[in-house]
Amino acid sequence: MNLYSPIDWTFDILPEHNKYLTFLKKVFRHEFRKNWFRRISTPLLEKREFIEKAFLVNDSIIKEWDFDLCQNPSLSILRAYLENDMKWEIQPVYYYYMSQYYIKEANSNIKAMQVIWAEIIWENDPILDAIQLYMTYTVLNKIWLKNKFIVKINSIWIEKEKAKYREELLSFYENKKHILSSESISLLENDPMLVLNSINEDEIILNSSAPSISAKFLKKDSKEHYSKFKAYLDLLEVPYKEDHTLVWENNFQTNSIWKFISNTWKIIWKGSRYNALSKSIGELKEVPAVWFYVDTSVLIDLLKENNIELKNKDKIDLFFVQLWDEAKSVVLPLSLKAREAGINTVVSLWTPSMKEQMLKAGRSWARYVVMVWIMEARNGIFQVRDMFDWTQSEVKKEELIEYIISKIWKDNLDFYSPERDLMM
Repeated sequence: MNLYSPIDWTFDILPEHNKYLTFLKKVFRHEFRKNWFRRISTPLLEKREFIEKAFLVNDSIIKEWDFDLCQNPSLSILRAYLENDMKWEIQPVYYYYMSQYYIKEANSNIKAMQVIWAEIIWENDPILDAIQLYMTYTVLNKIWLKNKFIVKINSIWIEKEKAKYREELLSFYENKKHILSSESISLLENDPMLVLNSINEDEIILNSSAPSISAKFLKKDSKEHYSKFKAYLDLLEVPYKEDHTLVWENNFQTNSIWKFISNTWKIIWKGSRYNALSKSIGELKEVPAVWFYVDTSVLIDLLKENNIELKNKDKIDLFFVQLWDEAKSVVLPLSLKAREAGINTVVSLWTPSMKEQMLKAGRSWARYVVMVWIMEARNGIFQVRDMFDWTQSEVKKEELIEYIISKIWKDNLDFYSPERDLMM
């Protein structure tokens, strides 16, 4: 066992990955704010009894206690909504969630995911389903992934309609069990709709001929909801494909369901309406709700596969190297002034070797390196090296900051200040 490896079902988010993750969060925050979403954060842990009541299973991750990791943020967000009487706010409410959470996969492995999640609660209008899907479509196009995915939609309707559909599926599969895997045969006993999720090639071909729920089991309200959902997508000019094999793992999903699938058949995005969840946890009436989520790791992989590079917000314009305390006392206050002037600046104050400091400067890809020895500290004339052109100049101490600004251009200065931008 490697002492330094993380727990099997967790992972480190290293700087290169974090660069993409931060980018996605910023893009989505902007889109969420434009659409009236507010951020919500909920605990990773919920009471086990509450989780089991919602999902009707005892599939705990933490065995010893009366609480467990919640494997679906929608459940926690709905609980927070009901617990804090948010139904007295202007309805519907719009929330977004950005955090890590954990799921138990079909093979019982636990998987950690860094997700971006959105919820709209307390309205059953299919225009909200279409708006959520449109937001996703818009973001993917904005981040240079246009034509790199397809949108699939379906409707899995209400429980009464699903019950009749399950009977039809059982009849369809009855004389075809020899084609099904042992896993799919076991699913027939619990919920034959889940067989439609199969990624087995033979079963995918078989499922394409399976009966469609929309063909004969839909009642008036369900037909109208799906019809309006598609009409709004057409109005928003979102291309989609209807797929009657698109179903969900949980029984509380109702009506609209959609997935964004990459050209390499990876699921980028999922979304659906889940009106039935509230009654499963004890509410007398359904609380209409619709959600979507993205696994950011999948989306980041897609960006990298398509060679989409991000600007380096951590680029270094100015790197100070120095020797001895007298030089340090000159460099430290000057480096602070450079940062105040908007120059991205690094100063190596703790390394005794000039050679090591120059190696650091080179590895940081700094544009300009200022070298200060005791003589430079005393006479106020510094050696400034352009690390790209490999030229060197002498610059007076009092002229250094303006000299660097003239070289990197004022448009490239960094004056970002969250306290100044956000505080009133």
